[in-house]
Amino acid sequence: MRYKIRVAVPDDENKIRDLFLEMLRTIHHTNNVDGYEDGYLDRFWAENEDLIYVAENSEVVAFLSIEVHHEQEAYAYFDDFSVTATYRGKGIGSELIKAAEAYAKKLNISSVFLHVEKTNQSAMRLYWRLGYLVYSDDGHRYLMKKNM
Repeated sequence: MRYKIRVAVPDDENKIRDLFLEMLRTIHHTNNVDGYEDGYLDRFWAENEDLIYVAENSEVVAFLSIEVHHEQEAYAYFDDFSVTATYRGKGIGSELIKAAEAYAKKLNISSVFLHVEKTNQSAMRLYWRLGYLVYSDDGHRYLMKKNM
């Protein structure tokens, strides 16, 4: 399967919204979920360090959003992450994470964080395989961290 990893553009917004809803339905096991509020994704189209990577073949099939924080210590937070069901288990998620990690390294960021639902065992296995460790227990989910 051939696909390309690239930085998302505003024309990708509708597909990213669809993938976000698919992710929420999968995690919460219900179709009764709310998507992004209007304007939420605008910050990713602005000229700043936050961005979204997408994987596409003939259409966008996965995305990962990256928030860059410059607090006492700079870090990246991998926020929303979704691979459409028919493309899971094919290495696309790993490639998206690796692209996001490379971006963080380019910005001289030494640590990356992400959340994972405790019930999402396949995602947890992926993150462990890629070197992420549980940083804190946030109730129904873990905050995981990887030092770059």
